[in-house]
Formats: sequence, structure tokens, C-alpha cells
Amino acid sequence: SYYLKESKGSRRWLLFLEGGWYCFNRENCDTRYDTMRRLMSSREWPATRVGTGILSSQPEENPHWWNANMVFIPYCSSDVWSGASSKSEENEYAFMGALIIQEVIKELVGKGLSTAKVLLLAGSSAGGTGVLLNVDRVAEQLEEMGYQGIQVRGLADSGWFLDNKQYRRTDCIDTITCAPTEAIRRGIRYWNGIVPERCKLQFKEGEEWNCFFGYKIYPTLRCPVFVVQWLFDEAQLTVDNVHLTGQPVQEGQWLYIQNLGRELRNTLKDVTASFAPACLSHEIITRNHWTDIQVKGTSLPRALHCWDRSLHESNKNGKAPLKGCPIHLIDSCPWPHCNPSCPTIRDQFTGQEMNVIQFLMHMGFDVQKMAQQQGLEPSKLLGMLSSGN
Repeated sequence: SYYLKESKGSRRWLLFLEGGWYCFNRENCDTRYDTMRRLMSSREWPATRVGTGILSSQPEENPHWWNANMVFIPYCSSDVWSGASSKSEENEYAFMGALIIQEVIKELVGKGLSTAKVLLLAGSSAGGTGVLLNVDRVAEQLEEMGYQGIQVRGLADSGWFLDNKQYRRTDCIDTITCAPTEAIRRGIRYWNGIVPERCKLQFKEGEEWNCFFGYKIYPTLRCPVFVVQWLFDEAQLTVDNVHLTGQPVQEGQWLYIQNLGRELRNTLKDVTASFAPACLSHEIITRNHWTDIQVKGTSLPRALHCWDRSLHESNKNGKAPLKGCPIHLIDSCPWPHCNPSCPTIRDQFTGQEMNVIQFLMHMGFDVQKMAQQQGLEPSKLLGMLSSGN
């Protein structure tokens, strides 16, 4: 199933892949079926949905894409949009993420997609990883159907994970604590997951799990992809076993978190179009506050608009990037929420809103010590923190 909002006057189509983790064996898929049924079955889905963020049809909330044809594809395959296995004797569940996307495309061609100029395949979290895994396949499918004129692009939000070393190693018991590489390794086998051919060729047989990690698959992609990624992604921290609960963070954790931001920043340096704020959060493009976040003075909708224009221009004459219209935006400040436009943080227990300084103190950030290390007066450091410099 999918949800469609047609916009007859527009030749732009936005297909959105929903996220929501995954499950990778009979046990944790059973649990998921019991506790998160809507991510395993379409039986109880509502008849309509309201689009928010980049799926909104209000120009105030969605300045550049409000008029597009919008398609929301809910996530019931639990396989990071990669599976191609039907239900069988030995497998109670079907995992058909990759096939669902193909079927939706086939169906939309009859509903006007055939005359599209641009198809933007977008997704958040597991849906963002799903974009990286499927964008080239969608382009190939449309070419094979005879629609060479449609420009297929990807927008991957919060799906660019690192296969880094966990802060604390844990055995692979459930989805949340299992190290990402191990979970995906098991998942691929369980889902009969497929990865794009060009990425697969880079790795030995049995090592296809590498293609689920953005920095490894990105260089093999043909379609242009815009990557949106919080430098301190909450889902990444969760699988790395950094839990920012009520207790102050130990120094080891604090260093780990800062290092994570550095590693992530490094993996994005060769990504042509990217937006990476130094915030602690997860998912953004369907949030209604998505227009408020800025990196170096540019908002995400503006950066996406610049990217659209740059692709349009480069089709014409291969010119240099547009002046005053940046598309490679990565925060350089080193810790969570050093960007003043970050979303509000709430204390996980009290629900109280916190400002940056309260948050850093709550994280066990030692202002005296940090100021000393930077050779600053503590009051000056606090001033810089609250203004976000």
C-alpha cells in the first residue's frame, strides 16, 4: 500500500520511504509483530495521512516542494527496504522492501509518473538507508520501461550510519544493542536482502552488508543523492551503546561522542550535496520544524533548492556551483548542540526543556576544565556556547 496526493499541474514527484529500524531473526521479528504491528502489517493503517515537513502541501512549511505529487510508502517490510523473500514453509514472514518500491513505481506510471521530469526518492532513518540501496534501481527500472527522460535523485535523511566500534561491546541479543554490522549481516541472510550490483562488486561474497553503510555505497551510485545527517545521530549513539539518560556522561563517553562527530564529518567530506548540523537528534525532513535548522546560515529547504538548481544548471552547461547557493553544508563546531538552531532538547525524565549550557552540564561537561583546555575564561566559553560559536 501507499498514500498518494496528486498535484496535476506538477511534473515533480516525491516518493518517501518511511523508517523504523528493522528486525533480523524470528525472535525479534515476533516481538516487533506484537509491539509494533504497523511496521509489520498494513492491516491497521489509517485511510489517509497528513504530510508534514517536505511532504506538506503548505508553502510556509515546505517552500520548494509543496506543489509536487507526494507519495508516502509506509514501512511494513522491516528489512531496510532491501528484502526480496516471500513467506515460505521455513519463514513465517515475507520481507519485500525492494519489491514494494518496484511495484509502487509500476503502479504510479499509470497515474502520471510517466510524464514526470524529476522523481525524488526520499526517506528517513531505515528509509534513508533504503534510498541509498534503491535509488539506482528505480532509475534502471524506469529506463527499462522506456522513461529515460525522468531524472531520478535521492534524498537520504538520518540513514548514513557508521560501522564503527561500539562504546561498549554487547552481544547481539536484540535490534537496539546489536552492533550495526552484525545486525545487518544476519538481516541480509534472513531477508534475502539485495544490494546494488555496482556496490556488491566492490566486496567479497558474503560481505554485502558493507553496502548498507552510506560512506561505502555512496561512491558507487550513479544517481545524484543529497545526504542529510545529524553529526550526533541518536540512533547511531543507541547502537553504539551510548545512553544519554539521567546520569552525567563519563569522560570516556564524552570523548566517544565528540569523536563520533569527527568520524561522521570525515565520511561526508567527499559528498557533493550534504547538510550535517552538529545536533543530537534523529530524522528531520518530515518534521514541521525542518525549515528552522541552519548550517552556516543556510536552511535545509534552501540547500535542497540550491541542489535542484545546480542539477538543472549542470545539465545545461556544466558550470561551477552557483554563487551564494551552497549545497555542501557541514558544521565544524565539535560537540552536540553547538549549533544554536538545533531542535530543543528535553530532559528524558522530567520533560523539561534545556538550553545548550544546561544540556552540556547535564552531559557532565566540565566548563572549568574545557575552558582551561581551550585557554579561555570560563565565562567567555559559556558566552560562546550559548551563541553557538
